[in-house]
Amino acid sequence: MIVILKKGATEPAINEFVEDVKQKGFGVHISTGVDKTIIGLLGDTSKLVPEDLLANDIVETAERVSVPYKMASRSFHPENTVVCIGTGQSGVIECKIGDGKTVPVIAGPCAVETEDQIMNAAFAVKKAGARILRGGAYKPRTSPYSFQGLGKEGIKLLEKAKKETGLPICTELMAISELKNFENVDLIQVGARNFQNFDLLKELGKFNKPVLLKRGLSGTINELLMSAEYIMANGNENVILCERGIRTYDGYTRNCLDVSAVPYLHKVSHLPVVIDPSHACGIRWMVGTLAQSSVAAGADGLEIEVHCCPEKAWSDASQQLPPSQFEELMIKLGKYAAVEGKTM
Repeated sequence: MIVILKKGATEPAINEFVEDVKQKGFGVHISTGVDKTIIGLLGDTSKLVPEDLLANDIVETAERVSVPYKMASRSFHPENTVVCIGTGQSGVIECKIGDGKTVPVIAGPCAVETEDQIMNAAFAVKKAGARILRGGAYKPRTSPYSFQGLGKEGIKLLEKAKKETGLPICTELMAISELKNFENVDLIQVGARNFQNFDLLKELGKFNKPVLLKRGLSGTINELLMSAEYIMANGNENVILCERGIRTYDGYTRNCLDVSAVPYLHKVSHLPVVIDPSHACGIRWMVGTLAQSSVAAGADGLEIEVHCCPEKAWSDASQQLPPSQFEELMIKLGKYAAVEGKTM
């Protein structure tokens, strides 16, 4: 249920109302906008009568939220959420996703392979204009015989690249037991195969790091938002949704990019939406076109795989761009963003 307070409601009156609601056993989420304050009531509100809340002088309206996701809903939080990545201190660049002014790009290789490889990629993507460095330290692979990542050593190499370039780092978490190794990771990615690993999502709700939550291979929009709800309900509201293509009956591409997810998610949720065109198609020559369409659709950011020598990549070689192509793409994307009054 959401309760909209009257303009001019005093802080003491709001605090008194909130305490009263909490004493009745409900969780409270407060969203303060430019013109109004919205209080979301969390829990079993079926026995609450909205009209009864109107008896309080500071309440303007009260209504039930019909969608199952509450904290991720725009009804609870009308203003867009802006997620800050990086600290802005010690030479680390701060990047904002969802500010409506920029379309930051998260770029780097599919997997961290060697120190030279990740360093070269880091400097290359930074030169081209990327704002965050990505690289898989832990790799979920369909085959148990495929390269599974360097693990903790891979994170150490990402941390070194971060120190050398100033780029915040993004890498995928696969298991709760590895969370202790992510203290210096700026953006934790939850991959498509783990997007409904609810125990993992709950732990990320308690971990004070922004989360990039990818849609599952056959996941619905509602399922994606409910997964975000798991993280947010446990205390972490810094969630970025990621559309990375879904599985359909046609196999001409690795996955099928659902561009329509961007405007729909912006309509029903306040969370930023990023698109990963690399996994969406799995084909190098298509990545640029899908990235352009993503910017045109209003995506708040992009995640693009870049490898200095794609033909020698240890995983997903066919979808990674060489630095020269990535640099050309960033120039082109800048023109698309400019049409929307944004920058890359």
